[in-house]
Amino acid sequence: MTIISISISEDVVSELDNIRTKLGAGRSEVVRAGIKSLSQEEQQRQKLQGQKSAVLVVTHLNEYDTLASEIMHSFEDMIRTHTHNKIDEKRCVEIFVLDGMGDGIRNITDEFVKNKKMDSVKLMVL
Repeated sequence: MTIISISISEDVVSELDNIRTKLGAGRSEVVRAGIKSLSQEEQQRQKLQGQKSAVLVVTHLNEYDTLASEIMHSFEDMIRTHTHNKIDEKRCVEIFVLDGMGDGIRNITDEFVKNKKMDSVKLMVL
């Protein structure tokens, strides 16, 4: 097995150790599982073809509402429903029900993923 070295913040190390404890696994196993999960999500997104329906969930800090709105407006033609809610005093969640061609769904998802100011982006294809 190849050994690699990475730099991560103390907060992420703490999260990694919490997951490791809950799963009863070592750090390496948790990192491998995380990479595998991310790889599977990316493969699913890249294979999107034809007419699809999907749900996209994005979380971000309140201060990035405008950025999220700008991305959203670029893809209005495929957004069937959009809900914006405050999670707490600092964070928001955007929920999009999408209906469109696979490449369009991939593109809106990629726009949110590329924007490093978004906290999390999750796509579920129906």
